[in-house]
Amino acid sequence: MSQLGYMMLALGMGSYRSALFHLITHAYSKALLFLGSGSVIHSMETVVGYSPDKSQNMVLMGGLTKHVPITKTSFLLGTLSLCGIPPLACFWSKDEILNDSWLYSPIFAIIAWATAGLTAFYMFRIYLLTFEGHLNVYFQNYSGNKNTALYSISLWGKGYSKRIKNNFRLLTMNNNESSSFFSKKTYRSEENVKKRNGGRPFINIVYFENKKTYSHPYESDNTMLFPLLILVLFTLFVGSLGIPFNQEGRDLDILTKWLAPSINLLHEKSKDSTNWYEFFKDAIFSVSIAFWGILLASFLYKPIYSSFQNFDLINSFVKTGPKRSCWDKILNGLYDWSYNRAYIDVFYTTFFTGSIRRLAQLTHFFDRRVIDGITNGVGVMSFFVGEGIKYVGGGRISSYLFFYFSCVSIFLFIFSFLEKGSLF
Repeated sequence: MSQLGYMMLALGMGSYRSALFHLITHAYSKALLFLGSGSVIHSMETVVGYSPDKSQNMVLMGGLTKHVPITKTSFLLGTLSLCGIPPLACFWSKDEILNDSWLYSPIFAIIAWATAGLTAFYMFRIYLLTFEGHLNVYFQNYSGNKNTALYSISLWGKGYSKRIKNNFRLLTMNNNESSSFFSKKTYRSEENVKKRNGGRPFINIVYFENKKTYSHPYESDNTMLFPLLILVLFTLFVGSLGIPFNQEGRDLDILTKWLAPSINLLHEKSKDSTNWYEFFKDAIFSVSIAFWGILLASFLYKPIYSSFQNFDLINSFVKTGPKRSCWDKILNGLYDWSYNRAYIDVFYTTFFTGSIRRLAQLTHFFDRRVIDGITNGVGVMSFFVGEGIKYVGGGRISSYLFFYFSCVSIFLFIFSFLEKGSLF
């Protein structure tokens, strides 16, 4: 959604070329990521069987680098491209949109740059939880129990104590003991896959049924890896479509004349030549924002024991430090904030939806009780007055004269009473 937001932002600013350019580069990068995700799911099914709840759950993944290296490399390239890391495809289009946003409105620019950092953060969160560390499918309490160290790798940062799935013969892990991502003892996946709560097997579709199960994932077939390599090539080189190569007054940029507006409000004073100094200056700042998002994701989601980090003093300090509980509370607060979507829905429901609902109830009460009450009251009063007059008028002149003199007497009495009151 963030990349679609970039395209809409570029269209709203009048930068049609950068919007089209980002559509092209984003298409190849996202296709690479989607196909890489499918390859990961396909590889996980060799361990957990055909079960979307397990094969698509990042909590059960981790450590897939050594099992699916080609998928890992292609997914990493797609992630880096979507984060805007040069010289990959999305860097050129995203950097152009970010630069145009500063020319159009600083407010839009700040939002766009913050979104770039968030994109780098959540994309590397996916990468780290999927490929780094060690395979978590054999660990217990993966549903998000807050008392375990695996809580930090829960899918949405929220623990669900009501849906603990003990579908595997797993390692026991006491809450008072420090957890480990290593295990000297492995369990065959045949027992893990076939045994479930109550002895129920996995729900398998015959056509997709996997005849073999393994203790660890395997790389996908060539029919899936070949399209991955094709998309990797496009991700590496499709950005050259929008790179300006100006030589001797000739513009070699393929997309320059596409959807070019007659009046360019963003680049009124710019010439056809590209200022490479400004380009590198803006690129350094935009890439630094992406790197900050990557570093934050690495700090929060990088496994304590990963392929890049071995057993050392820092690992032990991070794992069993005295400030670990305080840091976990901070992380849990951030997870709750993220899980509740920054409480925007709560704020919107309370102050907007609730206010409109209460206003509607007040309007409904006023309409039914006041407006309709006046209208219906006039009708009811007319009915009773008519009924009373009907019985008074019997057709006798003596009755009419008596009623006439009674009314005149009442008015005269009231008039005389008012005259006496005015004298005093």
